[in-house]
This record gives sequence, C-alpha cells and structure tokens, in this order.
Amino acid sequence: MAAAIIRTFTLVLLLVAAGLGPVSAAETFRTDRLTIETASGGKYPFAIEVAETPRQMAQGLMFRETMAPDAGMLFVLPQLQTMSMWMKNTFIPLDMVFIGADGRIVNIHENAVPQSLDTISSAGQVKGVLEINGGMAARLGIRAGDRVVHPAFQQQG
Repeated sequence: MAAAIIRTFTLVLLLVAAGLGPVSAAETFRTDRLTIETASGGKYPFAIEVAETPRQMAQGLMFRETMAPDAGMLFVLPQLQTMSMWMKNTFIPLDMVFIGADGRIVNIHENAVPQSLDTISSAGQVKGVLEINGGMAARLGIRAGDRVVHPAFQQQG
C-alpha cells in the first residue's frame, strides 16, 4: 500500500513539476456508456466521462457540485496496479468501484467523504475505477464480484 501511495503522490508532484498543476476544472473528458451486471441479474447503465490522461485523472470529479443519478467517471489505468485516490476538492460523496482487468469488481469504497485527504485504495491490482454517486452501489445492490461491461476491460465468460 505504501508503494501505491507513493505512486499517487509522485503523479501529483510530476504534474505540478511539469506545469500541469495545480489542478483546475479545465480538463474535458470524452463520454461513453457502461453497464454494471450484478450477480442477482440486475443490469444498470451509466453515462460516463472517461479519465485517461494524467491531467484528467488528477482532476477527476473535483469542483463538481452535482452529478446525475445515472452518471459517473471511469478512470482507465495504463496498466494493472493498486490504485489509491482521495477526495481533495471533490464536493459530492462518491462510491469508488475498483475494477479488475476482466471487468470484475474487486472492491467498493462507499460514500467517500467530500474533501477528505484520507487515502482510499483498491484491495488488489485494478485496471480501472468507476466513481458514482455516494450510496448508489448499495441502492442498486452492486457488490464485489459483479461485472462492469465496457471496452476498457477484457470480458471473460
């Protein structure tokens, strides 16, 4: 976990050193759709924004005051890794859904506290993180082991 925290802070320091920080609400994101399929048979579509570049990932959902119930942001990582995030300058509570390379949900951190500097980490190596409105995972019955269907993940069986 210490290595993941170091990578996270290193990314932030590199962005600042490269003149890409401090992060402001200037980044734009491509939009897409994904579906979460639950073990109980639920299929839940989300309209997402995709964070793919270091600048987009650093900004994420910072400075937003609202988000539609069926919306979210998908962070697509360049390689499998343990991912750590925080809620600095994020004004809405979020559920963070950590996703393996095969699209299976590794773990969920529910109701991340707005503006908290606490580190929130995946429970293993992931290929992506989906941020949705806080409490949405519980309301829809989304759990670890459920599947996220999106081209960023290699779907198996």
